[in-house]
Amino acid sequence: MSMHSSDIEYHYDDVRLIGHLAVPDGDGLRPAVLVCHEGPGLDSTAKDIAERLANDFGYVAFALDYHGDGVTLDRAEMMPRLGALMADPDRARGLAKAGLAVLLEQPLADQSRVAAIGYCFGGTLAMELARSGADLRAVVGFHAGLGTSRPEDATQIRAKVLMCIGCDDPFIPVQQRLDFETEMEAAHVDWRLNLYGGVHHSFTNPLAVGVYFPGVAYDEVADKRSWRAMCDLFDEVFV
Repeated sequence: MSMHSSDIEYHYDDVRLIGHLAVPDGDGLRPAVLVCHEGPGLDSTAKDIAERLANDFGYVAFALDYHGDGVTLDRAEMMPRLGALMADPDRARGLAKAGLAVLLEQPLADQSRVAAIGYCFGGTLAMELARSGADLRAVVGFHAGLGTSRPEDATQIRAKVLMCIGCDDPFIPVQQRLDFETEMEAAHVDWRLNLYGGVHHSFTNPLAVGVYFPGVAYDEVADKRSWRAMCDLFDEVFV
């Protein structure tokens, strides 16, 4: 299958955002997937994922930008921004909704078959989008933070949820996983949590080894297993 891609400028509030759109060639409505990048920003990895979804699966995919200008940040810039977004779920959800709007305005995007996936804080962002009540079939997080300041909003989740986490991820402690389980069960969400033994944070990103923090390491096996788990969920919901 072939596809074409392009960068798209859009806006949320006072921020100029630049995301990356990948669209399969051909006609007919296709499932649509929103891709939420890792904490540092919209990099080549996130763009490649959007293009892979379009080229290999025939999905319309849009890799959003939640920092602005399509840039990547160093650790000193990144951490305050992520902290501010964690403390302001309305802004996080607004940024996710702005990206979702770009995805859904694409002519081939089937608005009845939509998913959001995210990596690191991008997975947190995708979950906040789901907690906002967005009409999603599935949400998938890879080494995603599971915490939220508004767990009661999980009652608004309409998607099936899959979180793929490394057991040795220092940023997602056991108690956070247990709190997430309680949140999902209380809201009667269709959810699943895949845990990978001996696996650290950012296990899907070959470029992330030790870049920002200890406890960051690529794991090829977990990367492939989590991708297959996502594909299985998409096969289930994109019918």
